[in-house]
Amino acid sequence: MPTLLLASSSPYRRALLTRLGLEFNWEAPDIDESQRENETADSLVTRLSLAKAKALAGSHPNSLIIGSDQVAVLDNRILGKPHTHERARIQLQNASGRQVLFKTGLCLLNSATGKSQVAVVDFSVFFRELSNAQIDAYLNREKPYDCAGSFKAEGLGICLFSKLCGDDPNSLIGLPLITLTKMLASEDVDPLFP
Repeated sequence: MPTLLLASSSPYRRALLTRLGLEFNWEAPDIDESQRENETADSLVTRLSLAKAKALAGSHPNSLIIGSDQVAVLDNRILGKPHTHERARIQLQNASGRQVLFKTGLCLLNSATGKSQVAVVDFSVFFRELSNAQIDAYLNREKPYDCAGSFKAEGLGICLFSKLCGDDPNSLIGLPLITLTKMLASEDVDPLFP
């Protein structure tokens, strides 16, 4: 079986992939993740998930390389990672009482054959009406400054929502496992028979 490689340094994606019970390695790809002019959210996450996988293909022959990228979209605008408390506060204030769409790009690249499978998985989050005090209390406790949308759904961020809508809740954390298992199956890899 080819080596399974996660093209990411994200501890959240590593934790999700661990759930499949497959042995894997991980490595951070060195790519420019900037959005291009007039690039849609779908195009951006598709391009970046494929670029992350391809960036490691040359140094990892005979590997199945998983690339993933995620953005949050509000009012047809891509929300980046906030990196600061103030930016996170603004993102959550804008999301209060509204729907935010998360788009997660996923790529599985077979570096031996060059075959790649790419998909975009959507997941919607409906936010409760949040007061500034609630927003600041949340940010001070969880500090989700490295997360698209300014929250951690796997943690206290769940308290910010009124409803979640989508086929795979794992995609909200950054790695759509349902889609990934389908991709792996087409490469004759089944987590039920490792």
